[in-house]
Amino acid sequence: MTETTQTHTTRPDDPDDSYEAYRPRSPEFRAAVDALRGLREDLFHDAFAYRPLPRKEPTGRALGRLKGRRREYVAWSRHAVVGAAGALAMLIAWTDAQGSGLGLLIGLLALAPVLLTLVRPVGAFWLSLAGATVVAIIGTTYSDWPWLPGSFAAHLIVLTVVAIRTRPRTAAWMWMLTAAYGFVAETVFGGDYYYTNTAPMLVFSAIILLAVTVWHIRRQAEEKVTAQQTVTAHERSRRTLLEERTTIARELHDVVAHHMSVVAIQAEAAPYRVENPPPELEKAFATIRENAVAALTELRRVLGVVRAEDYEVPDAPQPTLAELDGLLANVRETGLDVEKTVTGAVRELPQGVELSAYRIVQEALSNTLRHAPGAGARVEIGYVLGGLGLRIVNGAPPNPSLVKPSPGAGHGITGMRERVGMLNGEMTAEPTPTGGYEVTVFLPVPAASESGT
Repeated sequence: MTETTQTHTTRPDDPDDSYEAYRPRSPEFRAAVDALRGLREDLFHDAFAYRPLPRKEPTGRALGRLKGRRREYVAWSRHAVVGAAGALAMLIAWTDAQGSGLGLLIGLLALAPVLLTLVRPVGAFWLSLAGATVVAIIGTTYSDWPWLPGSFAAHLIVLTVVAIRTRPRTAAWMWMLTAAYGFVAETVFGGDYYYTNTAPMLVFSAIILLAVTVWHIRRQAEEKVTAQQTVTAHERSRRTLLEERTTIARELHDVVAHHMSVVAIQAEAAPYRVENPPPELEKAFATIRENAVAALTELRRVLGVVRAEDYEVPDAPQPTLAELDGLLANVRETGLDVEKTVTGAVRELPQGVELSAYRIVQEALSNTLRHAPGAGARVEIGYVLGGLGLRIVNGAPPNPSLVKPSPGAGHGITGMRERVGMLNGEMTAEPTPTGGYEVTVFLPVPAASESGT
């Protein structure tokens, strides 16, 4: 007879197993565990870790201009304030002890935790409690318990500095431990004292820590708002850049599509202009036409992605420098006194260059109307060897105080830079010494493109 042994496996759902080991924890229990874990992280774990108070960087218009020793004084100003507060606590302790040798020791016990907040803030809190206990035992004043005057001031200073250097949760834990220390000191060792100052300590420290907590919350909110504004400005700039590129793509689509259509039509008609063309020539022109039609189809398909739903192809051809006089006439009707100067041999340039030059002049004059109303402007066009030069400059507005920022400020410069960059050109846009603004552009044109136009 074979005896078999069965092994019983314990599972959470086994009715024979104890239910207590698998009882779900209540929210209150989890909250208590999280609170104790937070207490350990804030006040026990690496309590005496080295965390020096950083120097203050002078910011703002007034402090940013300081140099030399004054700048160094500002950088160490927070350390000086803490040191002065510690000296005040030491003076209070020494005066309370009537200037005796023991008073010097009590004063040093009040000064030490305050100075320790500069390098080990959490450890300074524990040292303050320990120092208060020692001072209460060896002190000669029996009117206050458990904080003698020097220890009282020192502990308030320590709570304030540590709360500023840490976070609100740490401030709450320090206040609760201070209350627990005062309660134990009063109930266990305070029988011989007719006045205890735990209540004043808790009231004053609560007010100070609440103010510091509000300051923390406000600063965090300001940092979040600043970060959000930075992200928003970046996204707005990126969206503006994409919109400008989309506009350029829409305009150049019509230019390129026109040229590709001409290529396709000429390739189809070329064999009929030659009497008895060879088959190789007919095949070559047919291939050119097929490639032109295919490229035109792909161009329309790809460029159709960037078109808005309400975009309509313009009936009139895209403007060139030949229509620049009409643009200047319209601008003069708005009250802008603008002059035009042309140097060099006027010649026809590639349509993309002409369109970009027209749009750059148009946007530069629009910026003048927005940002310098009443000022004069000058447009200089230079046909030089290897390209086209543009210079649009305006004077300072007659009444700068009446000029209000435009909602679209900065978008025009972005569009101009995109057009210039697309043509591998160069551009500078900067204020003039007289208070105006100047835009200088050079658009390169290869010699082959100039000879072919």
